[in-house]
Amino acid sequence: MSQPIPITPELVGNAYAALASGDPATIGQYWSQDLVWLVPGNHALAGTYRGLDAFLGFMRKTALLSNNSFRMDPITVLTNDEYSADVTHNLGFRAKTPGDAASPYSKLDIDVIHLLRWRDGKVVEGRGAIFGDGASRFNQFWSQVAADGTRTDQ
Repeated sequence: MSQPIPITPELVGNAYAALASGDPATIGQYWSQDLVWLVPGNHALAGTYRGLDAFLGFMRKTALLSNNSFRMDPITVLTNDEYSADVTHNLGFRAKTPGDAASPYSKLDIDVIHLLRWRDGKVVEGRGAIFGDGASRFNQFWSQVAADGTRTDQ
């Protein structure tokens, strides 16, 4: 019988690095084909993504809507035998907005906790937790409503 793969901060970092690589083979080493990912909030991207392809589609949409500016800077990672919880600082700007924009419809600047459940060295489930006014800012940033109340084409 094989030994379980230990969940470590390094494993979590490798999983996120694999996502950033965009390489399907590398991503598949850390992310299950049966992945279930829950995006919190009340906006067009909120909901449950079932399967790795659906999750990667969500990731592509976040890149498109933020003109590839969205990033998650790691703060800390906690692990046990089945779960990891990583705290990140998320920063991004909506596409078609200046890099010095301050409106919460244009700039995302929040802390997030991602809770990941692992099986056999791969992420099988994930969800984000956002606190305080970060939840409102997250909804505003990913919404399709501009700061002036008009609808955007994204």
